[in-house]
Amino acid sequence: TWHLKKIPQIVSERTFSLDSPKFEAKPKLELNSVCGIECQRKLPVPSLSDLKDLLSYETVFENGTRTLTEVNVLGLVLDPAGNTTTGRSSRKKRQIYGTDSRFSIYDKRFLTNFPFNTAVKISTGCSGILVSPKHVLTAAHCLHNGKDYVKGSKRLRVGLMKMKSRGDGRKRKGAKRNGMPSFQWTRVKSTHIPKGWFKGVSGDVALDYDYAVLELKRPHKRKYMELGISPAIKMMPGSMIHFSGFDNDRSGQLVYRFCSISDESNDLFYQYCDAEPGSTGSGVYLRLKEPNKKKWKRKIIAVYSGHQWMDVNGEQQDYNVAVRITPLKYAQICFWIHGNDENCTQG
Repeated sequence: TWHLKKIPQIVSERTFSLDSPKFEAKPKLELNSVCGIECQRKLPVPSLSDLKDLLSYETVFENGTRTLTEVNVLGLVLDPAGNTTTGRSSRKKRQIYGTDSRFSIYDKRFLTNFPFNTAVKISTGCSGILVSPKHVLTAAHCLHNGKDYVKGSKRLRVGLMKMKSRGDGRKRKGAKRNGMPSFQWTRVKSTHIPKGWFKGVSGDVALDYDYAVLELKRPHKRKYMELGISPAIKMMPGSMIHFSGFDNDRSGQLVYRFCSISDESNDLFYQYCDAEPGSTGSGVYLRLKEPNKKKWKRKIIAVYSGHQWMDVNGEQQDYNVAVRITPLKYAQICFWIHGNDENCTQG
């Protein structure tokens, strides 16, 4: 079952205006030299002042203006254990591991219903997931390369799936499918990215903070996915996670996959889920039962960051990596969605 956790509070202290970004960076969907498992083990536990700095955030508005908001963290109990990881398995150097286990979703009954209709397409080439009537969760590197915002993010749009008729709209006799998915595009009003993404580790981007929230200009009327605190691998049924996105090698299709997690640190999941570029930014979710209820509940517990090369024992190894929603990240994302911390006290 989901275990309720008391969540730290993120409160804004000061907001400054910054220069408008150039929006000239090239999108880079595969990152090199990020802090991997071995590097994570050696990192010191962040102090409270470090966390306040890392969780401060930039907001970019539709008109190109930009602000920095400094935050305070209340009610946090620091974990002295540091970045622990479990045993590591060997990995093959590719994004599809063995047999391709992805499923393309064609049937309208699934495409237009929960949970698949919570998946969205980001105009910079990534995926995302609906987390409120007006907000989308995605990966930070879909919008910013660590130094500047990517080209196309100034006029950012989010595509929600809808069904279109084949051909000229007349029903074909005997056709089994009701159409192919297309997208209803909505402009983005503002974007929040944590400062931790810009700071990086040893001058490189910090994968731990590879997440962002987009506020849509117009609310949608769909069911959205709730946030959850990421449990440890041993607390998950079969260590199993699920996510859907728009992989580049299957154009126009929604692609679903599930797999078990191989390894974890405090902030990251390392897994074998088959995925190609385009699915980056998808919401990773799992199914658990709510306390004292018989129903299963799906909640987002991580953001798929994509296929990454990392330094392990002096050698480059590759992983498919997801950023865990820790209690602190839950508090931050929830604060971005609600504008206060009142609705964010229980994970």
